[in-house]
Amino acid sequence: MEYILHLIIFICFYTILAQSLNLAAGKAGLISLAHAGFYGIGAYTTAILSVKLGLSFWINLPFAMIISGLIAFVVSLIALRTIDDYFIICTLGIQIIIFSIMNNWMDLTRGPLGIPGIPSINLFGFPVDEKIPFLVLSIVIVALIWLVLKNIYNSGFGKILVAISEDEIYIQSVGKNVYKAKIISFTISAILASIPGVLYAHYITYIDPTSFTVNESIFILSIVIIGGLGNLSGSFFAAAFMVLLPEALRFVGMPDSIAANMRQIIYGLILVAVMMTGKNGVKELFLKKHSF
Repeated sequence: MEYILHLIIFICFYTILAQSLNLAAGKAGLISLAHAGFYGIGAYTTAILSVKLGLSFWINLPFAMIISGLIAFVVSLIALRTIDDYFIICTLGIQIIIFSIMNNWMDLTRGPLGIPGIPSINLFGFPVDEKIPFLVLSIVIVALIWLVLKNIYNSGFGKILVAISEDEIYIQSVGKNVYKAKIISFTISAILASIPGVLYAHYITYIDPTSFTVNESIFILSIVIIGGLGNLSGSFFAAAFMVLLPEALRFVGMPDSIAANMRQIIYGLILVAVMMTGKNGVKELFLKKHSF
């Protein structure tokens, strides 16, 4: 039971990460490979503030969001002067820089040694140090972020982002500030990505740079694509699929000598098959089999 709760908590983390990236990638067409960096900024901010300064979750969370937002804003001023493939490569560079800072700034982050002893979240005097209360907190935050993003999607700003992804030149010609809209969407996306970072740090109680690598950014982007670009509910289905599938393959009986490699091959084949189901990816596959 503890194992299942653990997996569901991680599904919540990756749902938030995918939904936040969906604002920039799914609506504005800003495919980013720096999302794990902002995820890590949230984790390291709360770890440093709670371990070194003894600050609470309620103070750490807004600090993490502000720091992540400020860094994303500064980065976007430069990165968004490029377009398409060049923007993707630029965000990849940003991800590498953020990881390098986490891995080499020993005085602040302890580098590869990581930061242990991160305290559990305390809500109104009650420690959230068990999986069930932490899961409830995670689900509440997922719901709140979904609501925020849904309102953004349905707002005039959200419609501008969609229009930018479809015909940027036309939107510029009718007097809309495309550059400003992209900066705002990228910054909001990074701010929201810091939230699961804060939750992750308090949940695991130890962090190190290996949790926030380029591979993690690729994994988050994969969830977005598999769930369907711009599809909020699809992000949940895809997060559940991507988290649970590797775990399910562990129970497939295979000889130990080939088990690890075969799991990777099967995993890849299933991902290819899912992507061939349609633009809504795994959500579309699920709804076809379970119509409701």
